Amino acid sequence: MRRHRSRRHRRTTPRRWYCLALIVAATTFAAACGLQAGSSLPFTMNPGSIQHNDNLTGVTLTVGSKEFTEQVLLGYILAFSLQAAGAEIRDLTSIVGSQSTRAAQLSGQVQLTYEYTGNGWINYLGHEKPLPDPMEQFKAVRDADVAENNIDWVALAPMDNTYALAASKAVVERTGVRTLSQYAELAKTTPAQAKTCVDTEFNVRRDGFPGMAQAYGLDPATVFRSVLQTGIIYNATASGTECLFGEVYTTDGRIKGLDLVLLTDNRSFFPHYNPAVTLSTDLARQHPEIEQIMTPVSQALTNDEVMELNRRIDVDGEDIAAVARDWLVNKGFVAAG
Repeated sequence: MRRHRSRRHRRTTPRRWYCLALIVAATTFAAACGLQAGSSLPFTMNPGSIQHNDNLTGVTLTVGSKEFTEQVLLGYILAFSLQAAGAEIRDLTSIVGSQSTRAAQLSGQVQLTYEYTGNGWINYLGHEKPLPDPMEQFKAVRDADVAENNIDWVALAPMDNTYALAASKAVVERTGVRTLSQYAELAKTTPAQAKTCVDTEFNVRRDGFPGMAQAYGLDPATVFRSVLQTGIIYNATASGTECLFGEVYTTDGRIKGLDLVLLTDNRSFFPHYNPAVTLSTDLARQHPEIEQIMTPVSQALTNDEVMELNRRIDVDGEDIAAVARDWLVNKGFVAAG
């Protein structure tokens, strides 16, 4: 699903130079990859509970996303919903990396994306400490992004694709570990029974393993860890050999597909990554119907719903656009063209 978690690269440059770098990156990326054009959507959607809106007739909107499964899925859900309402949609899903996607939006090449609140707060706005309440985190990132970048956040979804540790059912039953506090205690007392697999980024990030270890009173240097590619970690954790515990993302379909058990973050360390639709403040003022259309769609995007959609794509091998279309049709939001 994700070869790397590009959406979680933490900003380290001063903010004004960071913004300049994003603009330059947008220009360079567009020139190299043809971002200006986009493409038409693979399917045509007709109105369902999303009714045709005269204010969107003839309006061309470019929808973007990052390149990993869930982001492309959310991009198509956004694009098909607005197409059913009457907008002409240009498809710029699958842009490589958070920074390129953000740069494309700041430059106006992408007008709408689904973005994660924790990513916006930490990565784009440069804050070190996330807010523990999901709604307060949403309000904070929205208000700050409007003030600093004229980017509005609307239609928050309840799904929360954050970091977690997971284990197989056999490991959970053998060790009795179901929470991160219990994991930390096991790592202290019996390190060999807490062998853990993480990817490169999670291994060093402040909101990754080192920060988690500190929050749970654990010295990260004492934990037996293997650094693997993200995709390998899921299968290795399910086998329970090299990885007794593994880093995962909480809406990944492979959790269900491989019957993994998520450890409870009982001290609420990990940031919230709830997706919301992001768009310029000008576009939000010109077309308030976008928020009205997308709010009920976003509200239907729960962890269980999105995990199952991700599973169909990453485990069963179904087409991302078709999965997005079928979900919208089954929910009654749209009718297939």
